[in-house]
Amino acid sequence: MGAMALSVAMLSNSDASTRHHSPTAAGTPANSHAGAAHHDPAPPGAQPDQRIVLHRNAGSDKAVLVSVGIPFAPGVLDDPRMLRILDAHGAEVPAAVQTTLKWHFKDGSVRAVRVQFDAQLDTDESTFYFAFGKPRTLDLAPWPYAKGLVAGDQGLLVPTVVATLTPEWLCQSLIAGPQQPAAPNEPYANYVSTQFDWARDLPVKDSTAWLFDRPTTLYKAYIRTGRFDYLQAAILSYHFYMKYIRRDGLPMSPSCAGGWSYGGKPCDVKYVYIEPILLALALTGDDSAHDARMVDDMATLWANGGWSGEPGPYTGAGQYFTERLAGLGLLETVSAYELTGEAHDLTRVRERIDWLYAHQQNNPDGLGNDGSWRNSWNLHENDSWKPETDVRGTSPWMTENIIDGLWHAWLVTGDKRIPEMITGFGRYLEHYGWISPDLIVKPHDWRDPCTGPDGLIGWYWSSAHATTKALEAIQDSEGWYSDSHNVELALPIAAAYYFERDPKQSAALKHRFDELVSSYDSACAANSKTLRRFNWNNRGTGVAQWLIRQPAGSGEPQSSTKHETP
Repeated sequence: MGAMALSVAMLSNSDASTRHHSPTAAGTPANSHAGAAHHDPAPPGAQPDQRIVLHRNAGSDKAVLVSVGIPFAPGVLDDPRMLRILDAHGAEVPAAVQTTLKWHFKDGSVRAVRVQFDAQLDTDESTFYFAFGKPRTLDLAPWPYAKGLVAGDQGLLVPTVVATLTPEWLCQSLIAGPQQPAAPNEPYANYVSTQFDWARDLPVKDSTAWLFDRPTTLYKAYIRTGRFDYLQAAILSYHFYMKYIRRDGLPMSPSCAGGWSYGGKPCDVKYVYIEPILLALALTGDDSAHDARMVDDMATLWANGGWSGEPGPYTGAGQYFTERLAGLGLLETVSAYELTGEAHDLTRVRERIDWLYAHQQNNPDGLGNDGSWRNSWNLHENDSWKPETDVRGTSPWMTENIIDGLWHAWLVTGDKRIPEMITGFGRYLEHYGWISPDLIVKPHDWRDPCTGPDGLIGWYWSSAHATTKALEAIQDSEGWYSDSHNVELALPIAAAYYFERDPKQSAALKHRFDELVSSYDSACAANSKTLRRFNWNNRGTGVAQWLIRQPAGSGEPQSSTKHETP
């Protein structure tokens, strides 16, 4: 089953309003998310998963201007004139509907629309529905998204009303790739919810709290749950983040247009995120904080590298490389292409895939393909390169960023090398990424007590070639409580499982995934010492709950090229 098979079956306009669909034939039925509010049955002509709930977010006026983003899976909506808004009784409401995104890399159908309508908000919530398949008969003139904004926290403009959709619809829309609605009492969803207790407030005093993309993390939490508070926090975080994107100069050092200026480091590209622009546009209809030039500046700044220097292929053992920059660079370049459909953005995506494939398959250090993107520990930590004592290896948790980027690139390109890369790293991680329990003895009990006496812990720096003594020295120096990164490692495990065809390997991956449950302990989730942990744990990890529910090996057929089994 290829990347295109993740799309829903193409539905005709004549029956689209009554037929339901799932992301893939291999998918499991979506469960209702935990803590869902009670809602009356849908009126005639409407479907329960096409519910829109309005939530008062600011102000007190009863008459409100509503703007909501509605994403669609490929083939579901071809003509925005076929979309109607219904009130709680099933009566059509005058509405303006504008296409904001298209599936330009699939079938050209509508990917997202912005819907606007007037509403009376007599209480803190009000329910409407959207339906498609019949022409809209009541039109309304659209207005600029910013017209519905009022003053909020930190001098930011926020919407008077926030509209939420159901997690069933959001997950099936594929706006963040295939997702599984959070089930009642799902351990991972409960972990995110517990973290949100301390991550909810806008972190205005710590610029590093935005590393690994806080707005996207919150948008994706909303997609799996439909929770208003997640979307509310995502919107506020998005407006804060976008406020500090540099809009003048050139997208290169030293001016770094498109860079994030908060904290005084606009040329530090690891803070440059395009994915939240895509999600804000699709989920809220918000186009007020960006334009085409800004997106191009941000993507071009990644292409130029900012302070990190221009990225390119890995050509020598003495070359600087971090998994974070490589992964985030690919992920944000994919997001730029999803937004723009521009050929030069797709070219940049393919270049980055080329670089990663060559690095993994033919590492210039001459040590062969072990499945990792092996690089220099010295240079990774910004020290001088000492080849005679260097530890050649990789950071398991930072490599999650590469897997996240490759996964999104696969959804867009279907490049058959990507499953090979992901399964290669899955095998590497299984053999070399985890610290053996017999090594976890005093004075080397590096685990956080919250994971329990049998909890997993990954190496801070792993290697298929270095001695255990060398890895232990790094772990002693840098890796205490590296099990705080276990949660995001669910993504490379589950992604490898999805593509892995070897029954023995897939069984090992499934067993490892199941063992990660101890990492979802509420005591671990309550640890708020490092604010960016909320982002690094969760930005790309939610899809693991969908991936692990698919049959092993049900992804794209792997390349005929065989990778080595470590």
